[in-house]
Amino acid sequence: MAARRLSSLLSRSLATCLLQSPGRTCGRWSKFNRFSTAAAAEELITPQVPINYTQHLINGQFVDAASGKTFPAYDPRTGEVIAHVAEGDAEDINRAVSAARKAFDEGPWPKMTAYERCRILLRFADLVEKHSNELAALETWNNGKTFEQSFKSELPMFVRLFHYYAGWADKIHGLTVPSDGNYHMQVLHEPIGVAGQIIPWNFPLIMFAWKVGPALACGNTIVLKTAEQTPLTALYVAKLLHEAGLPRGVLNVVSGFGPTAGAALASHMDVDKLAFTGSSDTGKVVLGLAAKSNLKPVTLELGGKSPFIVFDDADVDKAVELAHFALFFNQGQCCCAGSRTFVHERIYDEFLEKSKARAMRRIVGDPFKKGVEQGPQIDGEQFQKILNYIRSGIESNATLECGGGRIGSKGFFIEPTVFSNVQDDMLIAKEEIFGPVQAILKFKDIEEVIRRSNDTRYGLAAGVFTKSGDTANQMMRALRVGTVWINCFDVFDAAIPFGGYKMSGTGREKGIYSLNNYLQVKAVVSPLKNPAWL
Repeated sequence: MAARRLSSLLSRSLATCLLQSPGRTCGRWSKFNRFSTAAAAEELITPQVPINYTQHLINGQFVDAASGKTFPAYDPRTGEVIAHVAEGDAEDINRAVSAARKAFDEGPWPKMTAYERCRILLRFADLVEKHSNELAALETWNNGKTFEQSFKSELPMFVRLFHYYAGWADKIHGLTVPSDGNYHMQVLHEPIGVAGQIIPWNFPLIMFAWKVGPALACGNTIVLKTAEQTPLTALYVAKLLHEAGLPRGVLNVVSGFGPTAGAALASHMDVDKLAFTGSSDTGKVVLGLAAKSNLKPVTLELGGKSPFIVFDDADVDKAVELAHFALFFNQGQCCCAGSRTFVHERIYDEFLEKSKARAMRRIVGDPFKKGVEQGPQIDGEQFQKILNYIRSGIESNATLECGGGRIGSKGFFIEPTVFSNVQDDMLIAKEEIFGPVQAILKFKDIEEVIRRSNDTRYGLAAGVFTKSGDTANQMMRALRVGTVWINCFDVFDAAIPFGGYKMSGTGREKGIYSLNNYLQVKAVVSPLKNPAWL
């Protein structure tokens, strides 16, 4: 998942002041280097933001792990430790669930008027906007995405999402149903209870908003587990949410690892609902743990291998730029990335040459520097996984057009990589790489590309680039995916649902559909004596 490009943004000067390196003048950025140079690691900008929140947030208080253990959080630009964070396990999850259960059963949140819940969420959005510079810097420091993306796209989208869900808080209502007899029948939509939520590392703040926003709007309480790679911004915004007036115990945040804290949350008998974003393989494990415990309902937003389809009537230059964005955005670490670029055979050669040239112009370096398009991958494990896929592409006789290697000797930077002559049975065309590797495939006609696009275990998203309305209409109905972008890509809005077919998940995030994940439906029937009407 990626953030929407936004305009009319906050002043850039404050952000620059915040990020200036020691001895630099406010408002000035150092020169960046092309990705073909040694590495941009020698002149890294030191973010001027303190890391104040590294403990669990349980029952409104920051507390150490029950075991006393911590784990390191890293700067992916260097691989160096920037903080030590409380390491949660089953005992910490138990404490957090107990707090959430008490807050739901006895606390004011579900009993509060919906309008007051709305006001708290709006105050929270205002606080996030006030602290957006620090949050963007922290997100980039711990994740590696560009500061421009964090500050200009993701923080505004975060604020917009909470404005959206605040607006829903007092508009959730039930139904009165006509009966076939002398009965009054109504349907109530109730908060489901304690929601367990597990978010990924590629979009920590946005995933926090996608999960927490609808759950709180519906009146639930939450235990949220952060990704072990990126725990810092979730703890920061959770603190701001309490400053906005959220009662104790309503939102609890535990940092830790999947096999310990994540498994404990998924299998907890007192959690009423589970939401998970991550890989399809881990999603199956989470679903199994939920089923084996108390059969709690589960929402899953999982992996993808999305086709980006360019027809022969396309403006090639525009299609090249959009396909480049669809794949390389967020270092390629996006579940809906357009990672299978299908190009009609009539324009394939021209498209390939221009895509190669665009990838070679892509600027890789310190994500805090102005003009840099691509930062490091999240960590050493993901870094090595991507390099292994590149090696697989070479060994399977795809043509490596550019890139394919590491940049520098420090951190987790990878050259923007383009493969041509990719076949459907190659691993780079079948499996989710989650990195800056573009696979360009050739097709002959619309029936062929529909069949090949759908021949995957995934079904998260697709992009279609064409000038023909008939082609667009045929494709949008034929593709078995949850989102189809036509002549655009990665356009997200708070009101539009997002989710997948097949092994890309179950349920939908965002929009009105996300509220259904956090509501229980109850039918109430009572007799009527001498009703004036039915």
